[in-house]
Amino acid sequence: MTRVKALLRRGLPPILAVVTALIFGAVVIVLTDFNNLALITTDPVAGIGGALGGVINGYGAMISGAFGDPGRVVTAFQTGDVNDIATAIRPITETLVATTPLIFTGLAIAVSFRAGMFNIGGNGQVMMGALGATLTAFTLQGQVPAFVILLAALAASLLFGGFWGFIPGFLKARTGAHEVITTIMLNYVASQVLFFALGLDTLRQPGSTAPVSKNLSAFVDVPVIISLPAIRLDYSFVVALITAGLVSLLLFRTTKGFELRASGFNMTAARYAGMSAGGSMMLAMAISGGLCGIAGGFLAVGTVGQLSLDLDGGIGFNAIALALLAGLRPGGVVLAALLFGALTNGGKLMGIQSGIPFDLLLFIMALVIMFVAAPGLIRTIWRVKVAKPLPEVASVSAVVPGESA
Repeated sequence: MTRVKALLRRGLPPILAVVTALIFGAVVIVLTDFNNLALITTDPVAGIGGALGGVINGYGAMISGAFGDPGRVVTAFQTGDVNDIATAIRPITETLVATTPLIFTGLAIAVSFRAGMFNIGGNGQVMMGALGATLTAFTLQGQVPAFVILLAALAASLLFGGFWGFIPGFLKARTGAHEVITTIMLNYVASQVLFFALGLDTLRQPGSTAPVSKNLSAFVDVPVIISLPAIRLDYSFVVALITAGLVSLLLFRTTKGFELRASGFNMTAARYAGMSAGGSMMLAMAISGGLCGIAGGFLAVGTVGQLSLDLDGGIGFNAIALALLAGLRPGGVVLAALLFGALTNGGKLMGIQSGIPFDLLLFIMALVIMFVAAPGLIRTIWRVKVAKPLPEVASVSAVVPGESA
């Protein structure tokens, strides 16, 4: 019971950070509703009521756009028409589509952060993973069955992304080069490598003025979970959930996971305990890069179906905030990714129905990041007591007497 209470108390600040961001977003919506604000001098009740109504309509549209209308879903299943069912459940499936790559990249950042490594190169690792999957798919086209191409492409995305993550880990362990600098620089290198690859005749889409590859879905694709018209949710989402479970198992139920966390907790003490700090750095960054690479591979051969320069969509940077919001725990990453996916997908309908610009949604997401990064501020605003530390990691100081953890 004590552990459950501690978990709930530790999870409270991120939740309150989201609530606070939504409240601040509502204030901004009201302040930018000039039509209703103009009525305050003549009819203050109507002006304030209209502005608050705009907030309610906007957030309502965002929720509906992210998860759909329950009444419409029930009606669609009662009619049994596949087109009606597809239309009704499409919002939630699109939210899960947006959530899937965020789960992979969020797990990647969580693994590296747990080992004390700051992986800012998620975008580059996603791009390299997508490139590896694309090259493998075109190489095997017509030679083996589509399912074999899919497995080989995903394996290549894991290797390409893992190698791109291993580079900064190796440089940190062997030369002391700071991983923040090397991972950021490798993002630019990856974009240039991708630009060069898309200029090759074997990849480039014939007749296209934009740097995009040929269509991969013509010969390889990730099977969809629900076979309905216009439903894009495929089994990459299931793989993402399984991966979250495996990462949790690795970090909290294996000796190697303990070494990774111990190195991130106190590297000096870990060395005294006989652990390989350098090996932990390289392994953590390789795993982190591999997870980002798989996200890119599923985007290339699944959701998007082709390789392009903007395939990553900046999810590598979003994953940093997502991992912090999740408290660096795999289960929290899944929930935080669902939140970010819902905000992204629901924000589109919010802009269409209420006229609230999508940029405001980005502002709200930025507020979430800001408040998550300032838990002390959230605790002060909401008067939340500091949570007691969980006994999830044995204190390294217990391994090395006299060393402070």
